[in-house]
Amino acid sequence: MADSSGGPERPIGIFDSGFGGLSVARSLIDLLPEENLVYVGDTGRYPYGPRPAEEVRAFALEIAEHLVGELGCKMLVVACNTAASVALADVAGRCDVPVVGVLEPGLRAAAQATRNGRIGIIGTVGTIASGAYQRLGAEMAPDAEVVCAACPGFVEFVERGETDSDQVHVLAERLLAPVREAGVDTLLLGCTHYPFLARTIGDVMGRDVVLVSSADETAFDTRALIGREGIARERGPASHRWLSSGDVDWFVEMGQRLLGPELESAEKLDLPATGRQTPC
Repeated sequence: MADSSGGPERPIGIFDSGFGGLSVARSLIDLLPEENLVYVGDTGRYPYGPRPAEEVRAFALEIAEHLVGELGCKMLVVACNTAASVALADVAGRCDVPVVGVLEPGLRAAAQATRNGRIGIIGTVGTIASGAYQRLGAEMAPDAEVVCAACPGFVEFVERGETDSDQVHVLAERLLAPVREAGVDTLLLGCTHYPFLARTIGDVMGRDVVLVSSADETAFDTRALIGREGIARERGPASHRWLSSGDVDWFVEMGQRLLGPELESAEKLDLPATGRQTPC
């Protein structure tokens, strides 16, 4: 197990299969501008959604080990719904630092936002098939009707930079049909990539449906947790470090488009084709 001492100066570690977690990173930078961050985008092995759960779990544990054991992160944000749905408990159990996922904060906000008690949740095939949101819905919003739909292809459109094309709009019309027909008034974007498609999703769902992104809610949970743990950094300037397991130039190009100027450069992180499962 990694030593969880070291205090506030240590960075917050964030990881995702690729670029989606940048929506969480953006919220963290805005809410906690004094905090140092390290972000890992596993673009060499994305997307996680279609992969078997055991493979995703191995990837998540491997990246968590690197962030805590090698880079000295004081806490982890699993900014990938697929990884959080199958590996959050394993990561929290293996790593001797606080861990936050993106499922509970988003669902909590959706439960608060709904007016008619019908909540839609969209996510990757892996996230929806895991049943994680369905189980959480029964626990956190027992009086609500939760309708889930997998949206294969959304992640790939985002990571190609096609967030408002005619093709993605046609795909959204087809994939969102189940939640539209269920009459939901609140739609949880259950993948951190999906906020980048919010305009298209909003057009398809209609203006009466509230879209909920877990990014901001995850940032609020992170702030509360580091405060309780006494590891909040009180003053800047902060440093932001970006790592990619894939093409670094592509990561920077896409990252600047999706996150902003804070992502000036990135480093290559070499990861094997399959993950190791060793303690943090």
